[in-house]
Amino acid sequence: MTGNKQIRIAAAIITRSDGQTLLVRKAGTSAFMQPGGKMEPAESAGHALCRELHEELALSVEPDELLYLGQYSAVAANEPGNTVVAEVFHLRVTSDVFPAAEIEDAMWVNPDAPGDLVLAPLTRDLLLPLCAKPPIAVG
Repeated sequence: MTGNKQIRIAAAIITRSDGQTLLVRKAGTSAFMQPGGKMEPAESAGHALCRELHEELALSVEPDELLYLGQYSAVAANEPGNTVVAEVFHLRVTSDVFPAAEIEDAMWVNPDAPGDLVLAPLTRDLLLPLCAKPPIAVG
């Protein structure tokens, strides 16, 4: 491989009132990560995330419901040799969430103790630690 491709995505740290955060695993993969996905050309990160959340979890969300947390990057979990560059948002939900589309598994985890799950590098190293910081800390 001659270079490291950047994969631009929009991702959501979804939390509920008990402080748990939602992680998903796509079909045919082993790593759990935040819901979200690749942005279409000329699509804003917020609109891309709303589209992905609807496709993946049947959540109907508008961009103004998302709190932008920043841009983060890490080694891509499912595309070796590439880097994922994520526009990350927070969303707090009160309703149940169910996997749809290509999502094989969805689970709520304690961000401070996710157990022995295989986690995407972005999730493990950057996004779960964000759950302990304002503005998304519960308390």
